Amino acid sequence: MKNYKRCISQTAICVLLAAHAALPAWAEKADRNKPVNLDADRITVDEAKKTQIFEGNVQLAQGTLVIRTDHMVVSQDSNGYQRGVATGGAGGLARFKQKREGRDDYIEGEAERIEHDARTERSQFFGRAHVKNGRDEVRGPYIAFDSKAETYVVTNRTAGGTPAVRPERVHAVIQPRNQDDKAPSP
Repeated sequence: MKNYKRCISQTAICVLLAAHAALPAWAEKADRNKPVNLDADRITVDEAKKTQIFEGNVQLAQGTLVIRTDHMVVSQDSNGYQRGVATGGAGGLARFKQKREGRDDYIEGEAERIEHDARTERSQFFGRAHVKNGRDEVRGPYIAFDSKAETYVVTNRTAGGTPAVRPERVHAVIQPRNQDDKAPSP
């Protein structure tokens, strides 16, 4: 049982990364030290293949972070890097929400499929993708975030560059920065 709990805890950490890695630098740091609460209709752990599968009304909470999805698969490579994939299932969306560090607002995201690779620190949102950071937001068929480079790509094409099934324009709402948000002049 202790091994199983350790595996679930490691999985939860990867899942957290998978679903909220869109802006980890802005995430509430205190959440990392909070217990992980995970509910699902079914959990399958394959220690030999280093894979965990969560199915059916998956809900994960850790501090201010909340992840809701229908299906989540977390795998680990031989170097210990984890990769997570959350899918909404049956036309639904995988969703996450987390309070931003030192702020009274949240970062939220959703897509038909959300993937995160801990090795590359890259997150991808596929299909009806939407990420909201405070009052700023981006929306499109595909959103990629590279947390190392701190860059976004939002496009009306899929990750492979082919047009989306129903091509649409991407949309962004960027709020003006308040005087309080600006760095002081020297």
